[in-house]
Amino acid sequence: MIIKITERLFLSSENQISSYVRALLRFGVLLFLSISIFSVSHAQESSMIIGTVLDQNKEAVLGAAVVIKGTSLGTVTDMDGKFSIQAKEGDVFTVSFVGYTDETFEVVGGETEYTITLEENATELGMVYVVGSRNANRSELNSAVPVDVLDVSELSANTGRVEINQILQYAAPSFNATKQSGSDGADHVDPASLRGLGPDQTLVLVNGKRRHQSSLVNIFGTRGRGNSGTDLNAIPASSIKRVEILRDGASAQYGSDAIAGVINIVLKDQTEGVTGGVTYGAYSTNVGGDYEQKIFDTQDGWETLIYNVNGKNRLDGEEKSFDGNTMKIDLNYGMKIGDKGGYANITTEYLTKDRTLRPSYEWRKGYGTAGVDGFNFMVNTAVPITNSIEFYAYGGRNYRDTDAYAFSRDSFDDGDNRSVPSLYPNGFTPRITSVITDISATAGVRYDMDNGWKVDFFNNYGKNNFHYLIKDSNNASLGAASPTEFDAGGHSLSMNTTGIDFTKYFEDIASGLNIAYGLEYRTEQFEIFAGEQASYGIYDQNGTFISIPAEQTPAVDSNGDQLPGGSQGFPGYSPSNEVDKGRTNFGIYVDAELNIIEDLSVSGALRFEEYSDFGETFNYKLAARYEILDGLAVRASASSGFRAPSLAQIHYNLLFNNIVAGTSIRTLLASNTSTVTRAFGIEPLKQETAQNYSVGITYEKGDFTATVDAYSISVDDRIILTDNFDASSLNVGAEAAQFFANGVDTKTEGVDIVLSYRMELGAKGNFQVGLIGNINELTIEEIHNGDLNEYTFFGPFSQAYLKAAAPDYKFGLNLNYSSPKLTASVNLTQFSEVQLQDFQWVDSPPTTDTEAEALYAVATDTYEAIMTVDMSVGYNITEGIKFTIGGNNILNKYPTPQFDGWTDQGGFNDSVQMGSDGAYFFGRLNFTF
Repeated sequence: MIIKITERLFLSSENQISSYVRALLRFGVLLFLSISIFSVSHAQESSMIIGTVLDQNKEAVLGAAVVIKGTSLGTVTDMDGKFSIQAKEGDVFTVSFVGYTDETFEVVGGETEYTITLEENATELGMVYVVGSRNANRSELNSAVPVDVLDVSELSANTGRVEINQILQYAAPSFNATKQSGSDGADHVDPASLRGLGPDQTLVLVNGKRRHQSSLVNIFGTRGRGNSGTDLNAIPASSIKRVEILRDGASAQYGSDAIAGVINIVLKDQTEGVTGGVTYGAYSTNVGGDYEQKIFDTQDGWETLIYNVNGKNRLDGEEKSFDGNTMKIDLNYGMKIGDKGGYANITTEYLTKDRTLRPSYEWRKGYGTAGVDGFNFMVNTAVPITNSIEFYAYGGRNYRDTDAYAFSRDSFDDGDNRSVPSLYPNGFTPRITSVITDISATAGVRYDMDNGWKVDFFNNYGKNNFHYLIKDSNNASLGAASPTEFDAGGHSLSMNTTGIDFTKYFEDIASGLNIAYGLEYRTEQFEIFAGEQASYGIYDQNGTFISIPAEQTPAVDSNGDQLPGGSQGFPGYSPSNEVDKGRTNFGIYVDAELNIIEDLSVSGALRFEEYSDFGETFNYKLAARYEILDGLAVRASASSGFRAPSLAQIHYNLLFNNIVAGTSIRTLLASNTSTVTRAFGIEPLKQETAQNYSVGITYEKGDFTATVDAYSISVDDRIILTDNFDASSLNVGAEAAQFFANGVDTKTEGVDIVLSYRMELGAKGNFQVGLIGNINELTIEEIHNGDLNEYTFFGPFSQAYLKAAAPDYKFGLNLNYSSPKLTASVNLTQFSEVQLQDFQWVDSPPTTDTEAEALYAVATDTYEAIMTVDMSVGYNITEGIKFTIGGNNILNKYPTPQFDGWTDQGGFNDSVQMGSDGAYFFGRLNFTF
């Protein structure tokens, strides 16, 4: 009966709800009813209790665990020390937090509100990581610099997003990450940025220790061109307890890469029970809009060359209402080790996602985001050896098999000699697939000395390996003998850091003084390994590899034109590209925080580092916070910063096919150390240097908190990837060449806003509203082009990509309701307008200002400001089972289409703002036992 009523409700809403939404809702209701009927006999009468956890100074304790004794059911306190949980009379709760003695309380009939005070335990080991401060007594709200603390588990469950980058994109004010398409390696490792700077200008830590970067350097049309960032998606979301984001320069505290800020991933450390979940979702292919008519109006006669519109005329030959089908299965298990607080927390995560296909032209039939099959494993453990010594270790392995389409190749009959007629009579669309393996392992010992000093000695190792495998392709110079799959080689980056940190809190000096100092020794190794010969080689008419170009004649087509060699889509690395280069780094720092009086604190840090490959650097940081009135404070900071050029930027080199206006151009990306680079006047790479300034206010009144922080970041000698220079006369086997160079000075100014209000509704639950926002402007102050043409060295096309990493603004309004049984959320995200310059700049680079002005008029692609809406509803079927259903971008918004065919990524739009996959609908089942 209930099911029939439900179906009538869906059918009566046919004009308002599309068929795919009805199908997903029907699935959710059926699953919900089935589990509810099954579990109704097991339900127990309970009520919502709420509480507050404070320390002995009556300050809120963030992240305290509140668990029903003898079970794994529980919750954690929010930034105000508050919690709410379903319980029944007689339940006994344990409240615990690192550095404090556990407390218990019992639920007594009629009482729904509890206040628990935790006492410090000087003998209990463990370190609280709040990034930006080495003072364990500092919280994110009373910090002198802006810090976000995010509950990833809750965000993942409510949004259905399965990767860290996408979770943070909608939860942190100035974090930006967008999935790319047609950008080679960037299709497989999403570039992410903070405060509009480069992916490699944000330092990533795990449990307070430096995380290694990806070996990938972004080359083609993508955010972060020329950068090598950290692959956040290699860390399983279900292993994360919280994410701390320091939105301030911190090179003096943490070293290279911390110009924009620091992201600290804190791993789960729960000691009892199993938690997990299953997420399934898919993207609608209904892109809407009268695409065919608009193409016909603007490009007369091209109406038959449109692909992937509304799920029809797809490259894969299928007709689909949904694609990009995504499933994630995650499992987390925590257990105690001994009776002194030791634990082991283990996470496994399986993820599979199909490719998406979106509107595109004939030369880019595979426009859409990559598919992925991956498996994650992470472990976090700590074991007290004595009352004052603790051993800890954490690490894991991430494996991803990814799959993305490259630009299409026409048939030989259409004049494209990149296609072997006997293999692909109608042309082909190559696939760039990759196997990415990412491993990490950290081990250390913490020691509490009798004199109050805390010592942390550790060793941290990580390695990223990126291996290209090209499929559905050919080497045209081999003709019919060409294979269609190629091992194209790849690259790897490893890092090992050994360090020791000392810290002590002097409570009797003024109102408290914290001193920290330490040193680190780091080694890095970058490698490029070659692929099979057919992936990079050019062959003669007899199918013999050309090893002596002066004596051998390349194969030609029937028109007498030379046939291109190498695997189409992505040419393999040859032995001449191979690299095995390393370097060492030594760093030493001192960090102090002084509470002069209860309402005024100041802090400072100094850091010296020496690199074996480019020299020394010295940096400072000063910060202060003053509480003007009860709950109202001002804060400010000033610091210098630096980023060492990555080994990939110094040594990366590749001979590849660049697609320009539908034509393949043989392009050499020369290493910074090569003679070709020097011939163009490009100097050896040196470190980027920065000056950071910020000022802000914090306010807390009852359940309302607010932070507003303005910043200014000037970066000199930013490393960029130049545009293409004519190399046809250099006899290097390429028509164009490009380089890494300390090419530009930039200034980034903006404001971050975070507002939060929580309303307790008694036994009915609570309501939270949050507003996050970022206003940002990046200015290119100077271009260091020397004697080279500015429009070729770093023209408007590349400048626009640099600026697009810092959109004018992003605002998010988050509304969340939580009750004993029901949770609901509505999130609105407003993205600013984005302007890019299209490929006409690369096809016909201007040489004069007059030519440039003419190009601006036709080559500027404007993507309008857009708001997306996300919604979800969750129901606690039992105390340990919750089902959530929802959708992201439910209004199916896309970046404004461009209809001139010049977009860099080849589709009707570039992947800006919220991406280009459209509406996503999901269901998630969470369980705890």
